[in-house]
Amino acid sequence: MYTMASRTLYCCLLAVVFAIATPSFAKTKKAKAGSQVRILKDSSESTAERSRRLLRECKGRPNAGACAGYTR
Repeated sequence: MYTMASRTLYCCLLAVVFAIATPSFAKTKKAKAGSQVRILKDSSESTAERSRRLLRECKGRPNAGACAGYTR
């Protein structure tokens, strides 16, 4: 059977393994923070053309995503 000393050693070993693994996990979480959606301005259509196209294409669709505000 396991003695008290071997259980203590096993627990300490697990604590060290988790302590070593935790900093690398925290770095990956911080790298994801701060991303934002960017709108590209290189479109070939003007703002008025885009607005007319969205009014035409979004008829009868849910008022969400690109169609937000253009459904009727």
